[in-house]
Amino acid sequence: MFDQWIKQDLDKIYDQHQVAVLIDESRQSQFILSQFKELQIYEAHNEVDELHVKYLIESEQPLPHKVLVYTQSPKSNLKFIREYCETQGHVEIKYLQNYLKDKVHQTLNLNINLSAEELIAAAKVSVGKDRTYWMDLSHKGSSEIFDLEKELLPFLHAPTQFETKYDAQVRETFYRKLSEHLKQDYLKKPVKTLANEVVKVLFESFIQNDVDPLLMSVYKTWLDSRSYKTSFDAYLKQYSLPHVENIWQVSSAHPFREIDVRWFKEIGQNIRDTIQRAHYLARINERIQNKQAQNLEITFWKDVKVLLEFDPKDIAYLDSLDQCISFYTRHFYQLDNAIRNLYTEFLNDSEIIEPFQSLYKSYVDVFLDKWFKYLGDYKQNQTGILQRIIDENDCKTAIIVGDGVAYEIAQNIVHLVDKDYKVNNNVILADWPSETENNMSQIYKANGEVEKVHQKREQYLSAQNPDKNIGFVYLDQLSENTEPYQYMICTYKDIDDMGEKLQQKFLKYLPESEAFFAKQIEFLLENGYRKVYLLTDHGFVLTGILNESEKIAVDFTGKTTKSERYIRTVDKQEFNTKELVEYPQGYGEYQYLYFSKTLHPFKTPGVYGFSHGGLAPQELITPFICWENTAPDHNSISVAFTNKGDLQNVTGELYTLKVEAKAAKQDIFSENRKVYLVFMSDGQQISASDILTLKDKDTLSKDYAFDGRSIIDVQLLDAQTKELLDRVQVKKNSDRDLGGLF
Repeated sequence: MFDQWIKQDLDKIYDQHQVAVLIDESRQSQFILSQFKELQIYEAHNEVDELHVKYLIESEQPLPHKVLVYTQSPKSNLKFIREYCETQGHVEIKYLQNYLKDKVHQTLNLNINLSAEELIAAAKVSVGKDRTYWMDLSHKGSSEIFDLEKELLPFLHAPTQFETKYDAQVRETFYRKLSEHLKQDYLKKPVKTLANEVVKVLFESFIQNDVDPLLMSVYKTWLDSRSYKTSFDAYLKQYSLPHVENIWQVSSAHPFREIDVRWFKEIGQNIRDTIQRAHYLARINERIQNKQAQNLEITFWKDVKVLLEFDPKDIAYLDSLDQCISFYTRHFYQLDNAIRNLYTEFLNDSEIIEPFQSLYKSYVDVFLDKWFKYLGDYKQNQTGILQRIIDENDCKTAIIVGDGVAYEIAQNIVHLVDKDYKVNNNVILADWPSETENNMSQIYKANGEVEKVHQKREQYLSAQNPDKNIGFVYLDQLSENTEPYQYMICTYKDIDDMGEKLQQKFLKYLPESEAFFAKQIEFLLENGYRKVYLLTDHGFVLTGILNESEKIAVDFTGKTTKSERYIRTVDKQEFNTKELVEYPQGYGEYQYLYFSKTLHPFKTPGVYGFSHGGLAPQELITPFICWENTAPDHNSISVAFTNKGDLQNVTGELYTLKVEAKAAKQDIFSENRKVYLVFMSDGQQISASDILTLKDKDTLSKDYAFDGRSIIDVQLLDAQTKELLDRVQVKKNSDRDLGGLF
């Protein structure tokens, strides 16, 4: 506010005159000149300066702007600019601290008791602030010169840059106040050293669980800020955590991943102790709710919570396959998601993850006992699912067919998609063996036949629907230039491909895949598709840390082919019904399938980790999710081609497209409709028209060229929703013009 006081004094002069003199005998006010950019400022500190300034002012008469002359000489010593003081006006500051005290008293009717140095520092800091700054200083004293909560973070983020913000006197005042707050003696030291000491105090206070409120406030703001967080990460990386005897004493807001790991390890060591579990859960809940831990991406505690809070007693009450399916989709899938996330964090540390894996597998064993008890009632409903979707939907519909998108992954996708869209979250029971060749065939082919080649599956579906506008695209190639088929089937194979190639190393890429699915689903819903389905061929199981004894060894006779999750045989085998399931199924020369009743794999030469093909619910219960854009389409104007017959046999290089707009009703939503044309050849977009605005009963006729093509598909789309309004195929007559010889 010091700047405002000076400006007010100067404005009194400028109300009547063009020139004002600021006499700063205290030599402490020069910094304020930078606040008066609208003035022409001259400095005069000796007779030569004065003469030069006087010449400049007089030579510009009449003055085009207001002039401020700044001098540090006493008024009695002035020579050539003294007359401006007398005839124009001047502001005199003999002692800056006295000037400030007078202004505070005049403006606020308050007395302020600070030392001269503190008052001068306060004046410099007050620039740009309002009267409350001085009110706080008057009531609370020198501690309010700096708002440490606001100034400390920029200082810690870039200490050397902070030095350029204030002059040496103000910086020293700031450093003294900071040292005082930290209860340290002030010593002159490099600014980076002081910043490191502040951060060290902060980190040590977390270990002692006694964090200063000011530092905690700065810490929260630090981690919330995108621009500042990089410096925090650098400090944290440089900090060497001392030995901590009592790890549970550490504040739940701490930034140390090493402490989280030690907590995790100790919980694992006592994971079967139900009394200790309650204590652990209390701290886990604190950590989950802590926003700073979330900002530091320490988020695995929610998964630990899922494992520790799960109660397997409810499994005992399941008495049908339907109840088992319902229990899995309501509750048990969360365990699969939790252990997957924990594998992602700790798979390279078998000692630390093993107790949690053991607890998870114990829950799985209990559930699988029930699952296989009622598996005889299992009936897959995967066969022909694409055909059923096409038959049941007249609206513009997209279907995403993923490969290996397990149910628990799909639920993460549901949480990521915008909640404004209506979602119907169901399941499909996959055929077995739950592997790509079989299950993709069931999805595409309603006759149940197995087709190895994916392109032939697509050809089958197209042949079954000759009158339907069905298109096939890769989900990762979807764009605004993609042809807007009435039924768009999008395939995405990355999850299964990565799992089979990378095994459990692929886990770290899954969050990216989930986010990608959500993004593409929203893209489709925003671009004309009223419904978007997500389904998949099969799920998968993770073996985690696998002991040799857990691999299932069988001594089958005759010709066999073995996968991790199933075995095909030519001959019927003798087997232990407590461990294996037999299912007769012809596949080439093989006649029987054998499956494990556990998540353990059969012993094979391959790499273990990610696998599918078995009968576990993780492999067979697959997502069948539909998102719907229920936003009403109020526009009742229909737009269509009116000369389709003329376009089937066009002579020459030009063809004419005619469209007409008709409104089914007259309302405020149907004043006009914006449309555009998309031109396709051999399944590729070759061009698009500008947006055309049509009103009711408008007709439009425009000529276009074949440009060397003989057949062009033209689509008429709504410019806002991308809805397909009409389409026509234009065919060029290739017969030669015989010039009237006949």
